[in-house]
Amino acid sequence: MKIPQENTSTEKTICFKVGTDLLYGVMSLPASPGSRGVLFIVGGPQYRAGSHRQFTLLSRDLALNGFSAMRFDYRGMGDSEGDACDFLNIHDDIKSAINSFFLHNPHLSEIVLWGLCDGASAAMLYASGDTRVKGMVLINPWVRTEAGSAKAHLKHYYKDRLTDPLLWKKILHGQYSYRATAKSLLSQLSQILKTDKASGETAQQVHLPDQILTAMQQFTGKTLIILSENDLTAREFADVLQGSKAWKNLSKSPQFRVHELKNANHTFSQRVWRNQVASWTDEWLKSW
Repeated sequence: MKIPQENTSTEKTICFKVGTDLLYGVMSLPASPGSRGVLFIVGGPQYRAGSHRQFTLLSRDLALNGFSAMRFDYRGMGDSEGDACDFLNIHDDIKSAINSFFLHNPHLSEIVLWGLCDGASAAMLYASGDTRVKGMVLINPWVRTEAGSAKAHLKHYYKDRLTDPLLWKKILHGQYSYRATAKSLLSQLSQILKTDKASGETAQQVHLPDQILTAMQQFTGKTLIILSENDLTAREFADVLQGSKAWKNLSKSPQFRVHELKNANHTFSQRVWRNQVASWTDEWLKSW
């Protein structure tokens, strides 16, 4: 992405409360801010910088392009106080972060939530209940169930393995373990065939895709989805998108935009992948 050289930005630490716990974050602020801010929701367990410093770098990039951005540690992560929470229990953290973001930036009138993995799932579950949220950027959203994971593994992992030259080299040299592969394959099939009760899944796990679908159907803002090609979490979400008429209708809405990043892994460990995510994010934010 080309960054206007005349633009400048500053960073400011921020502290706010959820109950009696102090939470900490960092805002990246443009010299001439607009009315739209971006709040990052990290995928756990990690803190506000993100894998490979992705959230730090993207926040600064957005500030240089005129968007105020905030990244923070929710309870029990990084510098923030409190007991660790999973993504299903950070509703109050997100709300308090938005409140504080607005308090320190009176020019803001709307928020875009940017989340990776279960941070994206937390964003989807939260967004429809807060009228300040007008958009979401969802990166490799987590919709994991035991059966869904097994199906994604069978559909994508084994198919890719058949075209892997290293696999055929091992077979030709007698270094391939057929027993281990058969055991793994049977395990995946077993997960698919088990009933919800027999598999030991909790109600939250079993119904997570349905919970998210309901929340997304209630959200009236815009959504950008970015999926990594080389990531089973992304592949499982892509299967969910194509798995029912309701999800298909939702994904075909003019409010939706979906990108797939070729060869990228879950956390975009290469600079070229991170730059592409930054470019898509910036272009999308400026398109509406």
